[in-house]
Parts: sequence; C-alpha cells; structure tokens
Amino acid sequence: MKSPRILFAVACLVLAAVIGGVTLLNLNTAHSLDPRAISTGKALIGGPFQLVDQNGKAVDQGLLKGKWSAVFFGYTFCPDVCPTTLQTLAAAQDKLGTKAKDLQVVFVSIDPARDTPKQLKAYLSSKDFPAGTIGLTGTNAQVAAAAKVYRIYYAKHGSGSDYTMDHSSVTYLMDPKGEFVAALPYNLSPDQEADQIRSAMEKSS
Repeated sequence: MKSPRILFAVACLVLAAVIGGVTLLNLNTAHSLDPRAISTGKALIGGPFQLVDQNGKAVDQGLLKGKWSAVFFGYTFCPDVCPTTLQTLAAAQDKLGTKAKDLQVVFVSIDPARDTPKQLKAYLSSKDFPAGTIGLTGTNAQVAAAAKVYRIYYAKHGSGSDYTMDHSSVTYLMDPKGEFVAALPYNLSPDQEADQIRSAMEKSS
C-alpha cells in the first residue's frame, strides 16, 4: 500500500502536467488563430476593399490615406442608429474647429440591394449629416469582403421591400495611413466623440 506522501507527490505531478498542457494548448491555439495579434498587439481592423462611391467611382482602401477617417457601416433605410450616428458625427465635426478639415466621414452601406450610388448621394445630402460624407456601396460580395476586414456584423431581417438590417453600431477612427486607431461607441455624445478624435490627432502630431 502506497504511503500518503507518495500519493500526494504523484497527485502534484499529475496536476502540474495538466496545467502545463493546457497552457501550451492555449498558446498554440492563440498562435494558430493569428500570430499578428500576438506579435503586434494591434487590433486587426481594416484592410483592402473594392467598392464604389456615391458618384459611381470605383474606390479602394487608398481612399483613407492622407486624412483621418471616421468609418461607419450602415444603410440608408435605417430608422435610428444610422441617422443618429451621422448626426452625432456632424456635431462632433463642428466641435473640432480647424481640425475638422482633417477628418472625413465614410459611410459604407451593408444594404447594396437598395443602396445604389444614387440612393446614397440623395441620403447623404442631408444638411444634418457631416458635410462631404463619402458613401460607399458595391456588390454583395464586395460589401461582405469590406465588412469582414472591419469585423462588422450584419444580417437581413424580413422580406419584401420593407426588410431591415441588423448591424454593428461602432464607428472606427482610422489615421491618415489608413490604420485603425480607436472604436467610437454609438452612445457617445458629440463632445465626447470630438474629444476622442481630437486626442488621437494630437497624439499623432
């Protein structure tokens, strides 16, 4: 019969092996998911896309170079989140003063079936929305690809012409290199949004 000391020692060795195995598994899993997330420490948001703007011009991620960009995914038939987001961005833009000229707002439709370039142009012409907002749309595949690199969720609900779209409500702030800087939550006030954008601009200067 084994002594209590021997049994305790064996139990400790087994426990250590289990913990070590779980740790190694977690590390291997993390690396297999995406090594860049570990090596760089940056959120993997943003990347290549091919879309068309509200004037029917083909554009890609180069659109984000040279200016700060507030990128939001929504749709023109959205009853609440989208117009509220654009109105908040417009108010925040006003509060940025001279820095407003360095910021562009990019509205990407997740409803390409209804949001043609013509529809986007009419929708974004509202005086309540940020001046010069760039509207983007495309084929279903192009929109899906853009949403994927920006980690955006969206889904269609209902049928017929009155369907709605569920979608992420976050706005992404991208720097003049087209790289992700910050996520601006839907519930920010214009003052809070302007403060976060201003702070990011000042840190990079």
